[in-house]
Amino acid sequence: MIKFNGINHLAMVTGDMDKTIRFWRDLLGMRLVAGLGKPGYRHYFFEISDNDLIAFFEWPEVKPVEEKDHGYPTSGTVVFDHISFGVESEDDLYEIKDKLSAAGFWVSEPIDHGFIYSVYSFDPNGIPIEFSLNVETVDIRKNPSMVDSAPSNVTREGPEPQPNQWPEATGPTLPEERKVYPGEGRELVNEKKNIW
Repeated sequence: MIKFNGINHLAMVTGDMDKTIRFWRDLLGMRLVAGLGKPGYRHYFFEISDNDLIAFFEWPEVKPVEEKDHGYPTSGTVVFDHISFGVESEDDLYEIKDKLSAAGFWVSEPIDHGFIYSVYSFDPNGIPIEFSLNVETVDIRKNPSMVDSAPSNVTREGPEPQPNQWPEATGPTLPEERKVYPGEGRELVNEKKNIW
């Protein structure tokens, strides 16, 4: 079974990287840890935690998305609803709420979801964001719970991955056959190009 270790990075889009840096690095405190770029294109990475990053492509013709309330149904083409970032303490949750409010961003009051407390807002690109604090006495990872009043038969199968739902990989790539191809970002390890 594959063991995942978090979200390596979420890749978002902005039309204004400077405004995005000011929000994610300077207001929220996420370090800007990598940047690739050339005229008409940038790809920057911010550190969420030891294992997780959020990245932004800057494409000059991109406009902020229209703000949509978190978790409310919509129609048409949709990729995702919102991103939730975990915080360590109640103080962290209120500090984010206070910072967003002081900076002129709409931010909700804390909401008790039973297993998390959350505040909601939007970044300058219109991306819906949530900041969540786990309730200490409730861990849905250790104690999964399904309270859907009309779950599908697939849902009723339970929380664990079900075997035999997909074809088995019959020809695993042998170590001597493995090859990794060069791609964009390799220049990040070139010390001579680093402007910091």
